[in-house]
Amino acid sequence: MSFIHDLADVAKCKIGEGTKIWQFVVILKGAEIGRNCNICAHTLIEGDVIIGNNVTIKSGVYIWDGTRIADDVFIGPNATLTNDLMPRSKQYPDSFSGIRLEKGSSIGANATLLPGITIGKEAMVGAGAVVTQDVPEYAVVIGNPAKIIRYIK
Repeated sequence: MSFIHDLADVAKCKIGEGTKIWQFVVILKGAEIGRNCNICAHTLIEGDVIIGNNVTIKSGVYIWDGTRIADDVFIGPNATLTNDLMPRSKQYPDSFSGIRLEKGSSIGANATLLPGITIGKEAMVGAGAVVTQDVPEYAVVIGNPAKIIRYIK
C-alpha cells in the first residue's frame, strides 16, 4: 500500500506499492510513479512524467512534462530540471524537451539540468552543478558548466 499525506494534492495517476508522498506535494493527472519511491515535501510532478521504482525525490524539486526517471535515482533538494529550450511567457513549444535520468544516477542539491539532457547510468551530478550537455554512464560532474572530474564504477 502507498502512503499519501493528507496535505498532498494528488490527481488521478499511477502510484506504485510502498511509495510515500509527503505534505505539500502536487502530482498532476497522468503521472506514473513506481514502487517504493519517496516523494518529499514541496515537490511538483506534472502529468507527462514517468518515474521508476526506488526513486528518492527530496524537497523543492519540480519535475516537468517529458521527464523520464529510471529506477534507483536520487534527486537532491532544490535540484532544477527544465524542459523548454526557448521559454517565453504564454508561448508553448509543440513538445517539451524532457530530461532522462538513467538507472542509479544521482543529482546533487541545487544542481540545474538544461532541457533534453540525459544523465547516464550510475552517473553523479555534484551539488550546484549546471549541466549543459549529456553526462555519460558512471561519470561524476561538477561546476558551471559541469565538467567530468572522474568515473565511478
